[in-house]
Amino acid sequence: MTDLTELTTLPAAELAAKIHAREVTSVEVTRAHLDRIAAVDDHVHAFLHVDREGALAAAEAVDADLAAGKAPASPLAGVPLALKDVFTTKGIPTTCGSRTLEGWVPPYDATVTRTLREAGVVILGKTNMDEFAMGSSTENSAFGPTHNPWDHARIPGGSGGGSSASLAAFEAPLAIGTDTGGSIRQPGAVTGTVGVKPTYGGVSRYGLVAFSSSLDQGGPCARTVLDAAMLHEIIGGHDPMDSTSIDAPVPPVVAAAREGARDGLSGVRVGVVSEFRGEGYQPGVLRSFEAAVDQLRALGAEVVEVSCPHFTYALPAYYLIAPSEASSNLARFDAMRYGIRVSDDGTHSAEEVMSLTREAGFGPEVKRRIMLGTYALSSGYYDAYYGSAQKVRTLIIRDFDAAFEQVDVLVSPTTPTTAFKIGERVDDPLAMYLADLCTIPSDLAGNAALSVPCGLSDEDGLPVGLQVMAPALADDRLYKVAAAYEGARDAAAGGSLVHQVPELNGGAR
Repeated sequence: MTDLTELTTLPAAELAAKIHAREVTSVEVTRAHLDRIAAVDDHVHAFLHVDREGALAAAEAVDADLAAGKAPASPLAGVPLALKDVFTTKGIPTTCGSRTLEGWVPPYDATVTRTLREAGVVILGKTNMDEFAMGSSTENSAFGPTHNPWDHARIPGGSGGGSSASLAAFEAPLAIGTDTGGSIRQPGAVTGTVGVKPTYGGVSRYGLVAFSSSLDQGGPCARTVLDAAMLHEIIGGHDPMDSTSIDAPVPPVVAAAREGARDGLSGVRVGVVSEFRGEGYQPGVLRSFEAAVDQLRALGAEVVEVSCPHFTYALPAYYLIAPSEASSNLARFDAMRYGIRVSDDGTHSAEEVMSLTREAGFGPEVKRRIMLGTYALSSGYYDAYYGSAQKVRTLIIRDFDAAFEQVDVLVSPTTPTTAFKIGERVDDPLAMYLADLCTIPSDLAGNAALSVPCGLSDEDGLPVGLQVMAPALADDRLYKVAAAYEGARDAAAGGSLVHQVPELNGGAR
């Protein structure tokens, strides 16, 4: 019999195997994670809403099917998961981390939510996030910041810090995030977990509350590369409800992860992006990254330097394109249809109610981006700002195309620094935005990218992420490279990096 106290430390793939072999029940696994949430989330604050009754009911249904001799609904049936609070969930609150939607209970499931339910994945609850996914630290949530399980004084990344923290705190074995400028990969890097941004259009955006429609992409978060691949195969695929969804098969990401772990990287060409190694990078991050590159060579990869000169313009281009799309998307929150409504006492015009409600409902970062975007789209400035940013986007896509003619994948640090302290950058938006310096190009281009832990910085003992980037619809390359590296890393370290997190060993620092 499996020790129930250890269930929260097992990878999702192992949990699924035990559940499907009926060595342990989904209810036992789910209850263990719910108990873990109850024990630690008061100080981690990864969750905004825990659906204890719904999770246990879903787990009971999986167990009943298995007891009746039915095949598992999916390879991850019965395994618990934490869902970022930007996906609609029928009967469960969806707030997007904003007072604007406080208490809103959607009448429908997002496609990702529905797909997870149909696959028998047990949704534990909704995770904290920067308001409307606008931020790099989860400090912009209207409901308070999430704390990094490695050090509670530090941020867990953003905007999906709740999802990444739930993994690092062993509150969930799987999570779902969204990546607009790095909001899956950057939190993965600073919490020592795996985060994947699939090819744009590879995972349905139907029911994902939009921030920037040409950039937003849902994706898997996990503690191992194989777990992320298994989740990717479940949530990926074409959805006719999403006009941007790609009508193509999901790349064979699970097979690729298994291949990389088994066979290494002989014959794989890896390009190191020279623009992502210079000034402004924490020395300990660069040392961990260089060690990871050496490990890729040892695994048989051919490593070369590759220049992508327009990547240095990605950050300013992003902060014109994303706010412009946000100013349009967030216009729907007008106090007329859903969400909070302020001063609706009959003495104010509709325009006044709208203005008062948006003033009360939106936080400072959301207001900042709406104003930036509205200005960039205004008459006389559209071509100079938004139009020019789209031209830079084209140049970045061309840089990727040229690079992938030379190599199979590109690598870089995921973030320039390890997790910074809560409050350290809240009054300096530019410093905050620099956290996404390495992740933004892949969002602008729409190609696939992944962050896998590559050790701890020798300066502060905090996790560092290795970013792997691949062409659109070549997501399987990410998993092959990352799984090969992960296996070698764990063999050298004598175990998984994430099992060193203080949260598991008597509390965070």
